[in-house]
Order: sequence, then C-alpha cells, then structure tokens
Amino acid sequence: QVQLVESGGGLVQAGGSLRLSCAASGRSFSSYAMAWFRQTPGKEREFVAAINWNGGSTRYADPVKGRFTISRDNAKNTVYLQMNSLKPEDTAVYYCGTDRRTFGFIRSNADIASWGQGTQVTVSS
Repeated sequence: QVQLVESGGGLVQAGGSLRLSCAASGRSFSSYAMAWFRQTPGKEREFVAAINWNGGSTRYADPVKGRFTISRDNAKNTVYLQMNSLKPEDTAVYYCGTDRRTFGFIRSNADIASWGQGTQVTVSS
C-alpha cells in the first residue's frame, strides 16, 4: 500500500506563490501517475493537475492553466505543485493522489488508489 504526505500549504496574498510537495512511500513511485486535487467546503473534490509516470505528460484543469505547474522527482518519491499568481478562488484543501494502476493516466477521482491527508492553501485578497 502507498502512503502520501502533503506539505507546503499556508496563507498567502493574492498574486503570491506556494510550492506544494507530496512524498510517497510503500510502492514503486516511478511506475505510477500522480495528481493533485482540491476541495472547498460544500463542493466535490476537483481535479487540478496530473502527471504521468515519467513526467513526460501533464494535464491541468482550466482554472489553473498557465499558473500551476506539476512536476515529479522519482529519485525522491515526490511530486510537486508550483502555484503562481494565486487567486482567492484557489483557496482549498489540496490533496495528492496516486493512480490505481501502473503506467496509467489520472482523469478523475475514480482513478485514485490512495489520498494524502491534504494541506490547506488560503489566498487572501
């Protein structure tokens, strides 16, 4: 089984930046796609960004395109989410998830085998 630990969340002003990290353990990290989702009170957990097993393919939700960048370091079993030009509407709990199958592609919550605990990102106006 896999364990995921997010870090890097915090409080920032609009226009600022944060870099989230998700450290994975428990299986061969390099064989699995990873993704970031976020959730606000009263809403479903929504897709933010995904990256395939070797980092060669990425996908972003429309609201974050051009502002967020997902990356991974397989040697460190870690996936990152660099968030720039943050907006108040980016405020949410951000979750890291790992794909259910090797060499897959994450499209939705149904693809996620394990979630981290989440890290709070708050953007003030």
